[in-house]
Amino acid sequence: MALPDINSTPLNNSNPPTPSPGNPIGWKEDLAQRLKSFWKDLLSYFNVADDLEPQQDVEQSIRSGVDFKGSQLLVLIFAIFIASLGLNTDSIPVVIGAMLISPLMGPIIGMGLGIGIADYALLKRSFKNISMAVLGSLAASAIYFLISPQYEGSSQLLARTSPSIYDVFVALFGGAAGFVSIACRNKGQVMPGVAIATSLMPPLCTAGYGIATWQGHFFWGALYLFFTNMIFILFATWIGVKILKYKGVVYQNNGRNKRVQTFVTVVVFCTVGVSCFLTVQMIRKNIFLAKAQNFVEQQMVFSNTQVLSHKEYIESGKHYIDVTLIGSALPKDSLQLAMMNKLDSVGLGGTILQIKQGFSVNSLSSGTSSPEKNFAEFYSMAQQELLQRQSVIDSLKEVISGNNRFSQQSAEIVPEVKVLFPSVKDMALSQMVVTSVDSVRLDTVSMVFVKANNYLPETERRKLLDFLRLRFDDEKLGLTVNPINFPWPR
Repeated sequence: MALPDINSTPLNNSNPPTPSPGNPIGWKEDLAQRLKSFWKDLLSYFNVADDLEPQQDVEQSIRSGVDFKGSQLLVLIFAIFIASLGLNTDSIPVVIGAMLISPLMGPIIGMGLGIGIADYALLKRSFKNISMAVLGSLAASAIYFLISPQYEGSSQLLARTSPSIYDVFVALFGGAAGFVSIACRNKGQVMPGVAIATSLMPPLCTAGYGIATWQGHFFWGALYLFFTNMIFILFATWIGVKILKYKGVVYQNNGRNKRVQTFVTVVVFCTVGVSCFLTVQMIRKNIFLAKAQNFVEQQMVFSNTQVLSHKEYIESGKHYIDVTLIGSALPKDSLQLAMMNKLDSVGLGGTILQIKQGFSVNSLSSGTSSPEKNFAEFYSMAQQELLQRQSVIDSLKEVISGNNRFSQQSAEIVPEVKVLFPSVKDMALSQMVVTSVDSVRLDTVSMVFVKANNYLPETERRKLLDFLRLRFDDEKLGLTVNPINFPWPR
């Protein structure tokens, strides 16, 4: 039998087997090939290599937008006044228009490029220009709001005083979109949208409003929002430069590069930390406001009394709920105690609840109502106030009358007890308020404390109790004989 030729038989076949009628590809191999092909097609949609412009052209485009001279300076001044007008009149379209024409994005992206390619001359020039732009914007907006007759904080102003982590993400993704649009040939209409989303000009004008009106929370909140937007647009540009592997300047100081990048990284993390803290505070505030509003709507429901108005707010770290009631007056102390217990049950413990009933002249509306209508409203409110006070007076009179009647009956009964029950030496009579720690229901009971020389038998004690209940006309009257440590007179 002849042996096979070793040289003619391949020992190791590196080529994958080809499908044939006798050797079909397994379903696992076929699925893997299909997934691999699908993944390649999916990644091709995100490949921007063919759409990128040369680094030299991108740098030239960014460098040309760094300086504020000539037309760009005039455009910045016009944008400042347009944004101030929009914030002053609470007009969203006007504010958006100011965002669109504002040239503040240029030097910020220039700083990101300067850090990415270690061009510190560009970094210094960009920083100098953005600093001058910030100072000029603050000065111009402050002058405008000093001249403007309206000083009330509009919703557009207030919206620029509470930065959060969401503003960080908006600035980060907006800066990334802006840099990609500059670096690619197919720019589209990205930059106007980035200018609106990142909102650089309105915070500066809001800070100017804070200067003009001497309101620190407007100034610092808005200035921090602008700083957050600027830092993360810069950061997104820097990361984009690194991802696209732009070449740095020829002469570089590696130690200086490391220090600058470390400083920017620390600033980014600090900004994120502060934004996270402010976001947590904002979420807690929103949760409190939602719980407080639900509490008023669901718990403060009465038959003859309605909630006229309510306000929930946080001041100096304390939570407040102010409620004004209209209708039949409710017992103030009992109502306050009942509502405080309900506050604890719904997770609002520690909240200061302030309940107001009735009206005053200051509560009258000062709008376009006629004098006759205002007088009628005032007369109705005054009548309500008088009825409420009269109800309180009648209640107090009833309490005083009951106490006087009880005192007079006590003076009349003591001589009779002395004759009918000779063993009784001293008596103490009192009306007491009884309450349960598990509820807010209050009750009043009458009690008689007796001091006897000899121990009263049960029959004698029962007779004494029946006599007292009959004389006081009170079936709930209680009796205690020889109480321990009672302060009897000597």
